[in-house]
Amino acid sequence: MPACTAGRLFNTGQSCIAAKRMVVVREILDRFEDALVAEMTAKVMGDPSAEETELGPIARDDLRENLHRQVTGSVDAGARLLTGGEIPEGPGFFYPVTVLTEVASGMPAYHEELFGPVAAILPAADEEDALRIANDTVYGLGAAVFTADAEKGERIAREVLQAGSCFVNDFVRSDPRLPFGGIKNSGYGRELSVYGFREFVNVKTVWVK
Repeated sequence: MPACTAGRLFNTGQSCIAAKRMVVVREILDRFEDALVAEMTAKVMGDPSAEETELGPIARDDLRENLHRQVTGSVDAGARLLTGGEIPEGPGFFYPVTVLTEVASGMPAYHEELFGPVAAILPAADEEDALRIANDTVYGLGAAVFTADAEKGERIAREVLQAGSCFVNDFVRSDPRLPFGGIKNSGYGRELSVYGFREFVNVKTVWVK
């Protein structure tokens, strides 16, 4: 659970590779919801310059308003709000840690990226359904699979998940040693590592007969 929370709240959730959709099989759904809410709500929101702060504000007011639209729109469409979801009073563009569950196709939290401290839980009937839901998106930058069977997780990451970076039992991050980039509407090409260097050079062909 710490990896899920850290992956969701990195930079207050304002990251392209933040863990935006959490697909969870119903067999463990209740336990996952309770654990995620407990960890998320324990984070201290406040002045980013204060040592005890773990969650800062959203970058701009319009971004906070859009995030709130995504939350309320999902709830109106049938998602269940477990915590958060209310814009606090006072200075700064703060938004509380928010957890939505029963998120399904047709809701903003299912189809759109959430740039803020909002976790969307997408229940799945079983493993096959979970993988279908994970790939049911126009985006493809990063994905992670959590399982007690690391070998199985690696097979899923290699062969099933549709994303440029796939992590097993950890949240997605960039590393200068590894190629970074996406597929689908998350772009093309790679940055970082030797593959990134090659994106910025011209390959010259010389043919001599």
